[in-house]
Amino acid sequence: MSPKELSYIEDALNHEQFLKNQCDEAMKSLTDNQLISCVQELKQSHQQIFDSLYQLV
Repeated sequence: MSPKELSYIEDALNHEQFLKNQCDEAMKSLTDNQLISCVQELKQSHQQIFDSLYQLV
């Protein structure tokens, strides 16, 4: 893997981590269980993407 490709993957990992953190922050302020469930699903999706990208490194 070239250094440029590695840099792209690192950027994508950072973005996915940021999005997971945003989901955590959003869940703190939500009271509707349906919305909380939706955000939890989004977080899980970002975790799966993060894990897939991490395996490339």
